[in-house]
Amino acid sequence: MILITGGAGYIGSHSAIDFIKSGYDVVILDNLSTGHQKIIEKLQNFAQDKKGNLVDFINADIRDIYALNVLFNTYKIDAVVHFAANSLVNESVTNPAKYYDNNVLGTLNLLNAMMKNDVKKIVFSSTCATYGEPEYIPIDEEHPQRPVNPYGSTKLAIELAIKDYAKAYGLKYTIFRYFNVIGADENCISGEWHDIETHLVPNILKADKNKVFSLFGDDYDTKDGTCIRDYIDVVDLAQAHTMAYEHLEDSENVIVNLGTGDGQSVKEIFAAVEKALKTKVPLKVCPRREGDPARLIANTEYAKETLGWSAKTPLEISIKNAAKWEKTLQNLNTEIKNPGVKL
Repeated sequence: MILITGGAGYIGSHSAIDFIKSGYDVVILDNLSTGHQKIIEKLQNFAQDKKGNLVDFINADIRDIYALNVLFNTYKIDAVVHFAANSLVNESVTNPAKYYDNNVLGTLNLLNAMMKNDVKKIVFSSTCATYGEPEYIPIDEEHPQRPVNPYGSTKLAIELAIKDYAKAYGLKYTIFRYFNVIGADENCISGEWHDIETHLVPNILKADKNKVFSLFGDDYDTKDGTCIRDYIDVVDLAQAHTMAYEHLEDSENVIVNLGTGDGQSVKEIFAAVEKALKTKVPLKVCPRREGDPARLIANTEYAKETLGWSAKTPLEISIKNAAKWEKTLQNLNTEIKNPGVKL
């Protein structure tokens, strides 16, 4: 059985979908602080309809040592896929204590529970934010790690802890450093569902005549003056985690970038969303945000070399699925506010 922490959230739930499709039983641990009970229900229905796999849910926090030990005593866990974390960069700057407490202390509790219960395999969700300001493009796994915000610092601290546990206790690991994740599964089982939405594509999709989209900076040294990022589809990303688990037993410990190796500017993403929606979205150009690099693009050769993995989903499909999910999300929010409404 696979334990997925943070499996009621955006990326964790898509990882759960891929594990279910691949025939694995999963147990999800999530405190629902940013995840959603509705996503758990949709995952359980999907598992029952498609495979008959077990999808159990434990509503608990990775900082709860007692709950972790009960979980490991209850289930025969083969590996942990660890997504649970706070991840808002701006919030991490204003409230670093929250991020060190949840991300770092919580992960140490998880690692200790794993060691106590002889679970020695982990796939960890890290981030390209550990690199900080890029010294060269594309960014490979050997790029210096100098995070510029507490969120990136906490992820780097966890990476170091995992490496130390591997040396001392025989932990087997794959650490993934993500670039910009977009999209949703084509069946709309899950997608981006944040109370505070900070990501580009869903914010563009939410813009309308009453909500103008803010573009931060059009004077960068790029082809059209806007920031360039590496946008990877969440379904491709999820598949990498299943592949990593299947490689853990026989392969060496690895740290791998997950991206496309390509980059699109904010204006290009904006135009692609408008094309998908077949409408114009209101736009307001604002000053640059402090700390936004002009370019962030992954070198993905090591992912191909170690896992045989590469991103496959075209950008237009990612945006199409994100737009489908946005409509599903509107219905879900209506149903939650009005439980008697059947949509």
